Amino acid sequence: MTDLWDLWMTELHQGKSGLTVKIKGLIESTQSKFQRIDILDTADFGKMLVLYGSMMVADNDLTSYNEMITHVPIFAHPKPNKILIIGGGDGGALTNVMKHPEVRSCTMCEIDKMVVEVCKKHFPKLGIGFKDKRAKLVFQDGKKLIETSKEKYDVILMDLSDPIGPAADLFQKKFHRKVYDTLNDDGIMVAQSESPYFNQDTVKQMYKNLRDIFPIVKMYTAHVPIYPSAYWSFAFCSKKYHPIDDFDYDRYRKLRLKNNYYNVDIHLGAFCLPEYVKILIGEK
Repeated sequence: MTDLWDLWMTELHQGKSGLTVKIKGLIESTQSKFQRIDILDTADFGKMLVLYGSMMVADNDLTSYNEMITHVPIFAHPKPNKILIIGGGDGGALTNVMKHPEVRSCTMCEIDKMVVEVCKKHFPKLGIGFKDKRAKLVFQDGKKLIETSKEKYDVILMDLSDPIGPAADLFQKKFHRKVYDTLNDDGIMVAQSESPYFNQDTVKQMYKNLRDIFPIVKMYTAHVPIYPSAYWSFAFCSKKYHPIDDFDYDRYRKLRLKNNYYNVDIHLGAFCLPEYVKILIGEK
């Protein structure tokens, strides 16, 4: 039988190379105030969220991104009571934060309400955290919230899309200084920091800027199949706590998380970096 949907999507990096996936069908396509939002049915990854042409989350991805951006800083902070997520419209980061009983409140600030609405419909498991009484959802520009906030947080998670469009300003040094001021005296910020292979200019400048602000800055990485190079990085930025020396193994053991990717070995091993990455971020 002839395949009526002989269609493919390629997400190109700077027009040179990229990931190609076979499309079985278009489930939904809409345009918000900020971006185009597509839900595709793919052959390998199942249902997939695509924002402005970039693959974001998928049913059959590893869930590694959401688990790594949340559990790593939370297990390094002894009292992660108050959390702020900037971005995270699919709800995956919020849902993983809510797995921690120490968290008393988590505010998620997402600029695009339509992303949340579309993801609630198509990725209900990712958005379980939306129903938690400790969660507060705010639809606002994350930059404006940080600049005007009188609140202080223990952990701030920068769950952002690529540094283009509405997210561009949230990768700048001036903004990261504001985030530093919004943290408690022993606070931790984690930000997704792109591909160390494909986004080298962005990564190099970002870590230089962060080291001018935070006393502890460490890169850790994860395997994310649908992201460029499938090798993704996160910036662990802390005023006091070290991601390995202060890892709370007892709390990890007692919680018995049911994850698909994150575990104690991954937590410790994720901070081991290839030589070219160490050189890139100035650790050599």
